[in-house]
Amino acid sequence: MTTFAAIDFETANYSPDSACAIGLVIVKGHRIVHREQHLIRPPYREFVFTYIHGITWEDVSDAAPFSELWPTLKSRIAEVDFIAAHNASFDKRVLESCCQRARKSLPSKSFVCTVKLARAVWNVYPTKLPDVCRHLKIPLQHHKASSDALACAKIVIAAKKEGWKWMDTVR
Repeated sequence: MTTFAAIDFETANYSPDSACAIGLVIVKGHRIVHREQHLIRPPYREFVFTYIHGITWEDVSDAAPFSELWPTLKSRIAEVDFIAAHNASFDKRVLESCCQRARKSLPSKSFVCTVKLARAVWNVYPTKLPDVCRHLKIPLQHHKASSDALACAKIVIAAKKEGWKWMDTVR
């Protein structure tokens, strides 16, 4: 049975290590077995993307930094086969940058991009998360990390039901 994690980061500014929120969903087979969201205190007070996600420095000033959250999150994804994210290169870069800044090790997991997945399985264009969710009738509160991660998990589940196998994309 395939187990995977779906993640979504929100960032405070243009720096990839400025994560200010993370959503994490764990799926076993076709079942969502765990969901969580955390606000993260980024290393910078500068918030450029509040207009996108609504998160401000005041919202995260008392939150744990990534370095404190990562050990628990890493243990949650230790047993997964892969990590899924919408526009996975972004979330992978944020994860790598946050781990590097925190001097924490990265998980050795393959990433599956649900943008590429939606194009390959359903030929969905445009392929922004709201577009894919509309196509699959998945509810979405876009740019809320927990909602985006849950939507990403549901995209992978739907693709698996269509016959997609993650090993076909990992070479």
